[in-house]
Amino acid sequence: MDFNVVIEQDEDGVYVASVPEIEGCHTQGKNVPEVLERIKEAIELCLEADEEPIEPMKFIGIQKIQVSRKVLPIK
Repeated sequence: MDFNVVIEQDEDGVYVASVPEIEGCHTQGKNVPEVLERIKEAIELCLEADEEPIEPMKFIGIQKIQVSRKVLPIK
């Protein structure tokens, strides 16, 4: 089975991988090869533990969107 994996880097430089199709399936690593190895293990564990069948979604794309953040007055 093929799954979409999202990889991001946090403020400390740690790589974080998650699988949108599988709730709670995520891991982290020091570099991309390490996080890819770990997310594969995490997917396998999640599939073993999940009682409902999981169907991978069709990947369409990722888009970064910028929004303004309104600062609310302190009450």
